[in-house]
Amino acid sequence: MRAVDIIIKKRDKFELSQSEIDYFIQAYTRGEITDYQASAWAMAVLLNGMTDRETTNLTLSMANSGQVLDLSDIVNVVVDKHSTGGVGDKTTMAVLPIVAACGLKCGKMSGRGLGFSGGTLDKLESIPGYNVNLTTEEFKKQLREIGIVLTGQSLDLAPADGKLYALRDVTGTVQSIPLIASSIMSKKIAAGATAIVLDVKVGLGAFMQTLDEARKLAETMTSIGELAGRKVKTMLSDMNQPLGIAVGNILEVKEALQTLRGGGPADFREHCLVACTDMLILGDRAAQPDEARAMVEQVIHNGTALEKFRQLVIAQGGDASFVDQPEKFTNANFIETVFAPHSGYLSQVHARLIGEASVDLGAGRAKKSDPIDHSVGFEILHKVGEYIQAGEPLFVVHANEPGKQKRAVEAALEAHSFSTSPVQHLPLFYN
Repeated sequence: MRAVDIIIKKRDKFELSQSEIDYFIQAYTRGEITDYQASAWAMAVLLNGMTDRETTNLTLSMANSGQVLDLSDIVNVVVDKHSTGGVGDKTTMAVLPIVAACGLKCGKMSGRGLGFSGGTLDKLESIPGYNVNLTTEEFKKQLREIGIVLTGQSLDLAPADGKLYALRDVTGTVQSIPLIASSIMSKKIAAGATAIVLDVKVGLGAFMQTLDEARKLAETMTSIGELAGRKVKTMLSDMNQPLGIAVGNILEVKEALQTLRGGGPADFREHCLVACTDMLILGDRAAQPDEARAMVEQVIHNGTALEKFRQLVIAQGGDASFVDQPEKFTNANFIETVFAPHSGYLSQVHARLIGEASVDLGAGRAKKSDPIDHSVGFEILHKVGEYIQAGEPLFVVHANEPGKQKRAVEAALEAHSFSTSPVQHLPLFYN
């Protein structure tokens, strides 16, 4: 086989066979197919799509490009969650400790920022010393001993996805349902998860802009999970406006810690409660939503969820004093509060514009080699539907360079729109 023939076949809208997909993925993993060829193939997939059979074959080939973990010697049920990305989505850092505190073992491999969407690993690396590069044996040992792992993709687990994930971010091929679905599910299969809650974002700040697209992605991942013998639950959540208040790495870690202490923004807290409830039911820890929710609220109230996060940080080499004293985190050099230019009902907080402005500040990457500035970002103080008086604080910019600060203010003002008549609040979730 030749890589160019496979690229041409997908360019011309033909279905790739299992052997063709397997050849391409395994050869790319070994370095026998170049990045520019893989980029061309990914663009062909983006433009022409894949059948369900192709997508499943792609997922399994990516999962089998390295080791597939068998965690049955540690626990019967390993529960995981995954978000398809978003702006201000720091859910994993709150949800995993809560669910682990309820007695379910959670082993998760997370990713870095992708496009305008923030990455859990970048956020966790805001905590000095936190190691996101665990080996497979370290992953299993930690899961066995404390019941929670939150790390990056091990080089020997789904290495094909690790290469493609970084490539997609810088080649304009992020927004492809087959590539998104196979990326997510290959990691879950390789990491040994047996029950998975998938949080599919929809809206202006999501890779899936419409409910139809989001439902298609959810259906695709559910089908892959069933074929691979995994239990899967999907939730469709709004991403037209940022989730919570904080957008930016340190800011989001602080907000997750507030939520684990029983505080945090109302929308983010409720989002976490729903995700935790689904995970506990899927993992057979609770039979009914009311029972699961009561368990979640109890571990937050009695402090065991926060303690589980502290155990996680310590186990992965992080400085736990930052968990106990979030004020120790570094602040940006310039912190500017911007006030509402006029009165009115907030009709839009364009999540994508906020996410892109956050990347420009340095909270994300324009190319995969870019460093992350953990201290920069936004605090978005209001939600769509709220009435705001002129001169009321609208948002806060955290910046380290005056030029970037000025651009961030302009971009965030553009992201906010007002109406003279009442505006309906956005839902947290869609059916």
